[in-house]
Amino acid sequence: MLGVLAGFFVVWAIIGTGWFAARKQLLGEGAQTVLSRLSFFIASPALLLETLGKADLHTIFSSHLLVITVSSALIGIVSFAVFRWIRRRDLPEALIASMSSSIANSGNLGIPLSVFVLGDASYVAPLLIFQLALFTPSYLLLLDGTTATAKPGAARALQFVLPVVTNPNIVGSAIGLVLAATGWKLPELIEQPIHLIGGAAIPAILIAFGISLHGSRPLRAGDGRRVDILIATALKVVMHPLIAFVVARFALGLGGHALFAAVVTTALPTAQNVYVAAQRYQRGLVVSKDTVLITTVLAVPAMAVLAALLS
Repeated sequence: MLGVLAGFFVVWAIIGTGWFAARKQLLGEGAQTVLSRLSFFIASPALLLETLGKADLHTIFSSHLLVITVSSALIGIVSFAVFRWIRRRDLPEALIASMSSSIANSGNLGIPLSVFVLGDASYVAPLLIFQLALFTPSYLLLLDGTTATAKPGAARALQFVLPVVTNPNIVGSAIGLVLAATGWKLPELIEQPIHLIGGAAIPAILIAFGISLHGSRPLRAGDGRRVDILIATALKVVMHPLIAFVVARFALGLGGHALFAAVVTTALPTAQNVYVAAQRYQRGLVVSKDTVLITTVLAVPAMAVLAALLS
């Protein structure tokens, strides 16, 4: 338990550094974008490549992946039903709200929290692969069908395949998995720069997030979606981990650190790419934006509670 709390302290200390830097305007207006892009395109892929290249594939593709798949699908169905038939939102907005309730930030915050809280970045790999390769494209396919933005024929297929195969985190993960499966090792001259670059991922991500917190004002009265935002937040931070716990503990019989890792992984906050999708389809902009921010702020305290309950 003390190790988990120490991990949370490290995370918040770095986030606080980013917030302080933004408050004092130490890094300039474009710092958040630069740090986020540095992490996404360069540092995080390097970290995933190195971590997965040395990982045990049986650990990655195990019951952990099954818990993620089942719990994400269930919370997606439940949340869509809530927003479509109880909140009476149109199909595209209900889909965006469902994404806000079920798609986790597996990259930007998943990686550092996996390292500091679970002790290994490989725990987030199943979530990253499942979401980018299957879960998110499924939502986008439904959004295309309900907003009449789908492209014909091969262009439509490329619309979903290209974001997956060109995603830097997927590419880094894929190379790492190949290394792990074959037992190959990178030459030291190549491994050392990858190690050093990967080391920049976590501080860059967390400082960028701290910068983003400065000046944020969610749940503004004039937006008319407060209830939807609060429902999506509760579904993501509370219901998603609860479903994962039931699946992991009672359906699969997991316990100890395996149970903790499976539940904590699903407690990650809403991914920023949900807001990107909302912008693309011009639906659910307020719900997605505010849910991303609120769940991100609440995620670390929620994980601390989970650590206390499951340790």
